[in-house]
Amino acid sequence: MKKTLYLKFVLAYFIFGVFSFIIVATFVPSMTREHLLREKAENLYVEATLISDTYALELYTSKTDLETVKAQLDALAVYLESIIRIINPSGRLILDTDSPLNVEEEVIIENFDPTVASGSYYMVNKFFDNFDSEMLSVLAPITTNYKVKGYVVIHCDMADIQDACNSLLNISYITLIILFLLSLIILIFFTEMVYVPLRKITHATEQYASGNMHYEFQVESDDEIGYLAACLNYMANQIANAEDDQKKFVANVSHDFRSPLTSIRGYLEAMLDGTIPPQMYEKYLNIVLNETERLTKLTNSLLSLNNLNTKGMLLNRSDFEINRVIRTTAASFEGTCRKKTLAIELILTDDEMYVNADMDKIQQVLYNLLDNAIKFSHHDSVIKVETSVKKNKLFISVKDTGIGIPKDDLKLIWDRFYKSDLSRGRDKKGTGLGLSIVKEILHCHEEHINVISTEGVGTEFIFSLPLSEKNDDED
Repeated sequence: MKKTLYLKFVLAYFIFGVFSFIIVATFVPSMTREHLLREKAENLYVEATLISDTYALELYTSKTDLETVKAQLDALAVYLESIIRIINPSGRLILDTDSPLNVEEEVIIENFDPTVASGSYYMVNKFFDNFDSEMLSVLAPITTNYKVKGYVVIHCDMADIQDACNSLLNISYITLIILFLLSLIILIFFTEMVYVPLRKITHATEQYASGNMHYEFQVESDDEIGYLAACLNYMANQIANAEDDQKKFVANVSHDFRSPLTSIRGYLEAMLDGTIPPQMYEKYLNIVLNETERLTKLTNSLLSLNNLNTKGMLLNRSDFEINRVIRTTAASFEGTCRKKTLAIELILTDDEMYVNADMDKIQQVLYNLLDNAIKFSHHDSVIKVETSVKKNKLFISVKDTGIGIPKDDLKLIWDRFYKSDLSRGRDKKGTGLGLSIVKEILHCHEEHINVISTEGVGTEFIFSLPLSEKNDDED
């Protein structure tokens, strides 16, 4: 991701601001002018109607004289900041607050026609060319005995209305600018809460893509971006651990293959160059044979572990009698137990107990656990294999009274090629893959295995298997 996202957001922000100003400058002035015009016209019409019903009507009914009406309308015109006129239907000017009263001079407004307003009570023009600039003119008829005697006309300069409109527009523009500046908070918020964390995440992905899986970064956020960053950190850590495990795996494989190969080569070279006399060939050939068996065992274990790790591996599940499998597996260690004077005690639930699993792989689990127990047990000790039923599970325990496993090593015993310091002296032929294979087999069965161990006391492995429905049928 380049800086395009941030630039796009900033560009969109300024485009929004420009369009806002364009819209305000295009529509708001006319709308504001129209609103002020109508409001002013309504107010002036109310005044014109009031004058026509009072002062003007009294003038036409001879209840008051022209001088009195002129004085009153002059004062009102100053208050309204406008020009008030009384005009006859013929266009003759009776009274004008903008001019002194002169009854001898007759003023006629040419082409005066109050109907040109088309039914409206106001008009915006030069009032029949009677003014040099546009005026807002409001007309109210003076009626008596249902006859129109004249008109009260109030004129307001449009320049005053435009000034008021401009004042309101200035307020609108200033408000828009303030809102635009305040909206910068959104841009700042986006920068700090979205863009900066995204840049950190992007830089981290670039580091990971270049192979630097140990690169760490921090995003202080509780939202989806923070969760994404945490997931990315976790993913990189897992990959880094996997890479470390792979390097360790290769190193362990190389070491475990190199040791027997070195022994085999050394003994064969010694035979060829005469260092080992012919009468001792049998002894050293047996050693070479044992080393080749060790290599074969290691290779088979690696192949088994690789197959178990393959996704989509199919288990050959079936219902089988687990007690028989336990007895058969224990019997296969009879020779080894006789050499170490060990005993395997079987404490099995019922005479027959059926489980649903892959029989060959479960037999391998039992073989590996018993092999470990025998390997690390003391002479003249007892290994117990016990089964128990809880709900719909059968739990199988393999317990020895051997050297035990140090507490710090309990979490590491499932790692490939791992051997604790206590076991290295006794486990000369072990590959360090037995427990890894056990865990992978049970993982494929979606079952678990636990270990309880005390250093110098012994170790117990307990794993579970699903019971078969055949047990219910036999009951």
